[in-house]
Amino acid sequence: MALGNARKTTATALGVTLAGAALAACGGQQGTPPANVASPSPAPSTATVPHQTRTGTPPATSSPRGPSAPPASSAASAPDTASDDAPGDAPPGPRVSREIQHGIEDGGKAVALTFDDGPDPRWTPQILALLARHHAKATFCEIGPNAQAHPAVVRQITAAGHRLCDHSVHHDEHQSSKSAEYNRHEMLDARRQIAAAAGPGAEVPYYRAPGGDFKPWIREMAAGHGMRPLGWTSDSDDWKRPGADAIVRHVNTNLRPGAIVLMHDGGGDRSQTVQALSRLLDQLDAQHYKYSFPGR
Repeated sequence: MALGNARKTTATALGVTLAGAALAACGGQQGTPPANVASPSPAPSTATVPHQTRTGTPPATSSPRGPSAPPASSAASAPDTASDDAPGDAPPGPRVSREIQHGIEDGGKAVALTFDDGPDPRWTPQILALLARHHAKATFCEIGPNAQAHPAVVRQITAAGHRLCDHSVHHDEHQSSKSAEYNRHEMLDARRQIAAAAGPGAEVPYYRAPGGDFKPWIREMAAGHGMRPLGWTSDSDDWKRPGADAIVRHVNTNLRPGAIVLMHDGGGDRSQTVQALSRLLDQLDAQHYKYSFPGR
């Protein structure tokens, strides 16, 4: 009898293992959230944030100039009534467009600088000092726990007139393959951490998906909570640490009026980014560029 029960238990466990493997192979479909299965345990935070995908750039046919015109169906100003709020989350606020923003607020010869994966107590203040020297403004896409750990740096950012962007809790570049509950945690808990670090009245008007993992339902979730999905048009590839010369060259490859430039102030050693930014700001000033924010 004991042997028979053991065989039944082994067969049942094998069946569950095979079924789980089949579900993992299928993944979530484009445009629809995966079933709300139990959320996986969040990955531990690390000092270095890997980047495996870069899909936040616009398709070749889209123009980087000026804000994208939101479709009428997705630009309603009425609050979203969907129950996407995580427990204890603030009301979602006015709805914004779910389209990925590849344009900026100002016309003419202007660019928007954006920095991901901070704040970092070593590198972010150096970047802020360079921006102040050139009277440049920028948008900082922050990891929630980093903001929570360094609120003084977040307040430096907002005090200088820069903007904040939600860049998730754990920088999981395969976030969209996981449950809606897991995605709400990554998006909304990070926003709460960033806003709390910044202090009363702080705005977090954008959401940049880690690695550009912008499935339509991820964009819908962000827009429903008042955060515009934020892309980029000029990728510095500074996270690879290829040297300051290469970083400037990568930015210049797609630099033009209306560009959104992607750089990093956190996630590891950003000394090359600081060097490259110093040279880039000198160049932009000499070319008579203005500094703008991404459109909202």
